[in-house]
Amino acid sequence: MGPEFHEKKRQEFRNQMPSNSIAFFFTSPIMKRSNDTDFMYHQDPNFYYLTGWKEPHGVLVIFKDNQQDNNGFFNEILFVRERNEYREMWDGRRLGLRGAKKMGFDRVKLRSDFIKNSFKIDNFSNVLSMDIRDDVRDFKDDKFDLYNLQNKFLEIINDKESPDNLGDLKKEFNNISVNNIMSNLRQTKDSLEIKLLTKAIKISSLAQIEVMKAIHGDMTEREVQGIHEFIYRKYGAAHEGYNSIVGAGANSCILHYITNESIDIDNQLILMDLGAEYRGYTADVTRTIPANGKFSPEQKEIYDLVYESQEAAIKKAVIGNTFNDIYLESIEIISNGLIKLGIIDDAKDARKYYPHGVSHHIGLDVHDPGSRTLEKNMVITVEPGIYIPENSDCDPKWWNIGVRIEDDILITGTDPINLSEDAPRLSNEIEKLMEQDSPINQLELPNIDD
Repeated sequence: MGPEFHEKKRQEFRNQMPSNSIAFFFTSPIMKRSNDTDFMYHQDPNFYYLTGWKEPHGVLVIFKDNQQDNNGFFNEILFVRERNEYREMWDGRRLGLRGAKKMGFDRVKLRSDFIKNSFKIDNFSNVLSMDIRDDVRDFKDDKFDLYNLQNKFLEIINDKESPDNLGDLKKEFNNISVNNIMSNLRQTKDSLEIKLLTKAIKISSLAQIEVMKAIHGDMTEREVQGIHEFIYRKYGAAHEGYNSIVGAGANSCILHYITNESIDIDNQLILMDLGAEYRGYTADVTRTIPANGKFSPEQKEIYDLVYESQEAAIKKAVIGNTFNDIYLESIEIISNGLIKLGIIDDAKDARKYYPHGVSHHIGLDVHDPGSRTLEKNMVITVEPGIYIPENSDCDPKWWNIGVRIEDDILITGTDPINLSEDAPRLSNEIEKLMEQDSPINQLELPNIDD
């Protein structure tokens, strides 16, 4: 993104801070996977948004008004972990003070200095911070870890000795204000953010296309997931924006199904809700396709109903409308359609089969913060769905059909732009694409199950 982007965002945050205030932001914790192995580190989105800093064990302090020390005036400090030759041999290079200064910070100090600094908190009328997370790790080989940094912060604002655990201190700071400010900033995207989001979405859409060409009934859910994520890496997306959802048949009716472990997908619909994360920004694209290449009559009826609902809902994604306006448009069509198909008798029962909302913001988070009233340069999803699990109160021919179609929509001054339109949505277009050959299926691996 470049230092200028993050510096601009810090100034925009400062402009919205209450008078005579100070704000604290902490990096994400390192999360243990098992034993001595950690999960891949992912920076707190707010911290990254304001700094561009990707390392753990750091603190950003922003002042509303200029402060003064022996070196002159300043209005922010970034505290970072120290260089450590031994740890860097194992875990990778640390940027340290010099690297932080290259990120555009005038005042950079070590995290140990944060432990020693009192900030004269009584001089400020308002103290702002995000919620303090208890889920941190106190590593024995890291004296000034995130736990100690957060403890020091709570000690400062409560004027008490450092406790044994974070819960022992009352959290007397204004996290409502900082949440509102960050939501106001992140809900609309700059041109560079839109460019990165568009890239992430295009990668995700191309992955959907390649899966449509490659999939066959002998595949497993995990293989399908692997094709998506291979395409992500091929185009330079380092991560997924969230846990990949790939569910066939009954699993397609589980909204956040992430185990992806079924080995039997033939003759079933497979719901694929995945998103590439590119330079921190994540897509969120869902397609539902027949694993064998052809929709059954019942599958096509449900699919086409969801498509009709989504088409109408996308048209409602204009400035001034709300998420509720989009939802009401989509559920009216789904309700009427389910009644016509004989699946329900009363429109109010549609919620049994369409139990979720239809839109959310995307950005640095797959569920980015933001208002429910649409403004120019917001990027949102539109994702109606119908899920009919086994033993539902309808004809069994509909059971285990789950369909969701999700696209990423840019709000403009005129018509909404579907950024994920590359991946086909019409049922006949999906079937036509699935007739094409895929180079992925030319890969033959040896049998290891002798």
